Amino acid sequence: MSTMTDSWKLLRRALLADGVISGATGALMLLAASPLGGLLGLNVALLRTAGLSLIPFAALLVYLSVRTTIPHRLVWGIVGCNVLWALDSVLLLAAGWATPTTWGYLFTLGQALAVAVFAGLQYAGLRRSVPAMA
Repeated sequence: MSTMTDSWKLLRRALLADGVISGATGALMLLAASPLGGLLGLNVALLRTAGLSLIPFAALLVYLSVRTTIPHRLVWGIVGCNVLWALDSVLLLAAGWATPTTWGYLFTLGQALAVAVFAGLQYAGLRRSVPAMA
């Protein structure tokens, strides 16, 4: 029983942390896209769109983190979205779709790493919270 409780704590905390950080990052990218675009060397429209997409995602994560029950299929979808976001961030740089400054590379790779860590924590919490099939 302790293991189940600990795994739910891990999942809830990972969802909450992801939600708070995604919300803050989304708000920053949405509200400060122009100055960030200059500093990072990233397209302002890309920053605004990414920021706007993060706001409802962050709200969902925070909402799920405080629910009594968390739908496992939805969390699997969140893990998939996080993995896709991390891969797309690296692909943005590797494919040359953007010409960021050094700060832009650090920002893009840093957030890709953070998102990948959240995906891993959510995956671990989810796997541990699902009872083994007989």
